[in-house]
Amino acid sequence: MAVFPLIAALVALVFSALLVRQYVSRRRPYQLAWALALLMYAAASGALFLGVLSGWTPTEYRVYWLFGAVLNVPFLALGEIALLVRNKAFVNAATLLLVFGTAFATTRIRTAGLDATALGKDLPSGKDVFAHDPFATDLARYYAFPAYFLLIGGTLWSAWKMRGAPQLRDRFVGTLLIAVGATVVAAGSAFALKGVLVGFSATLAAGVALMFLGFLRASRPPTAGPPETPTGPPSEVAARTDGER
Repeated sequence: MAVFPLIAALVALVFSALLVRQYVSRRRPYQLAWALALLMYAAASGALFLGVLSGWTPTEYRVYWLFGAVLNVPFLALGEIALLVRNKAFVNAATLLLVFGTAFATTRIRTAGLDATALGKDLPSGKDVFAHDPFATDLARYYAFPAYFLLIGGTLWSAWKMRGAPQLRDRFVGTLLIAVGATVVAAGSAFALKGVLVGFSATLAAGVALMFLGFLRASRPPTAGPPETPTGPPSEVAARTDGER
């Protein structure tokens, strides 16, 4: 089942490359945050691919856990904050907080004690691998759970604001697809907890594919329609005007 993590890694890399290209041309901070998140997704999926293909090494598992279970979703959430919040000081504070949080999590997981015998499974659980250092497992809950609800809340709020505009239908549908994709990835953690490799790896690939399709759909130019005065935070209005989510 190594093919599914490989697909997820490749889709995430292409997704990230498109976001980097947009950031270079338009300099929207949320594009950079999302590009970093997708690079992390690709790194975690690549580590899973290697672990399943030839057996896990401690380094591969640390990469998988840090970028896939801990940091990925907070960077997606930071992008949502940068898109929706008009207060630049607040966005800068959130960015600084995540920078410090990233440094702490990286150091903590790099030095966390792990049980090498637990790496013999196709899909080792964090609880087993970090059995002697449970705080490394707890980091996933402390970082990813609140960030997921923030991400989904912001995404659904964006879709709600666009629901009544026919010319924004592509962006409305695309935004919902992004929310569904993120939820599919989050739901995959249930398979990871039970060690079900097929279910977990399939949800990784399906979730990032849905987010990518949503991004492509939301990036289409708006269709012709009656003149409308954009509403919402300036960052969101700018994103709509530029033909982006």
